[in-house]
Amino acid sequence: MEKGEGIGLGNAKGRNEVQAVIFDWAGTTVDYGCLAPVEAFVEIFRIREIEITIEEAREPMGLSKMDHIRELLNMTRIRNLWIAKFGKEPDEGNLEFLYKDFEALLLKVLKENAKPIPGVIELVRRLRQQGIKIGSTTGYTREMINIVKEEAKIWGYQPDSIIASNDVPAGRPAPWMCFKTAMDLQVYPLSKIVKVGDTISDIKEGISAGMWTVAVLKGGSEIGLSETEINEMDPYELQSRMKTAENRFLNAGADFVIDEIGDLLEIIDRIDYRLTEKKDTFIS
Repeated sequence: MEKGEGIGLGNAKGRNEVQAVIFDWAGTTVDYGCLAPVEAFVEIFRIREIEITIEEAREPMGLSKMDHIRELLNMTRIRNLWIAKFGKEPDEGNLEFLYKDFEALLLKVLKENAKPIPGVIELVRRLRQQGIKIGSTTGYTREMINIVKEEAKIWGYQPDSIIASNDVPAGRPAPWMCFKTAMDLQVYPLSKIVKVGDTISDIKEGISAGMWTVAVLKGGSEIGLSETEINEMDPYELQSRMKTAENRFLNAGADFVIDEIGDLLEIIDRIDYRLTEKKDTFIS
């Protein structure tokens, strides 16, 4: 699954043009289905007697959590429900209170939602065998990701760099987290880095930074299903949902879309081949 058909694939093993991979966290490397933040987003509105849907809660996924709530409040249906309930449009003060409630709820459940997604540990091991560095960016704040990283470390997942949304002037889709990760890993040019995520915001972040972008479907927020739900779903319905998500990612500019995280190794080979081909063409 990639942007553009008919592109040749050669045996790029050993070329090692890709020097780093930057992963998202929830929905990409941990928290299968990206469940923890979604439940918290729904709950902060429910306690105010406003019912938002799971689909609405997921729509801005990948942004910093403050920006995520702001986007929810800007959705026409949710904004109208707010006005009907409180008699006025939501303002920045309301946003602050919603965020405080969200943060309190999320911090309670992060530890229980930090288990690496199947395939992540083996993937990282094999990438490191190839000399590829492992970076990470997240819509979580530093306080939030510190909880997740300590639990993920127990399971065996420990990136070389972790950049949170409040470590930089602005979160996704701005490129600053990716730029800071590249500096931490000391890797350039940025065309030798691959950004991997499960949301449109992840893809836009990678594009903004001038990196290769790879979207992952299973385990991610765009599909929005737990591992059990995916395993029990009718195969035709699952394929339909995956195709819809794939098209959304490709339309957003993703270079590649993979079914699950372990499929990234083949994509690294494809990118290695393309980078080597470009270099050989330039030399000749």
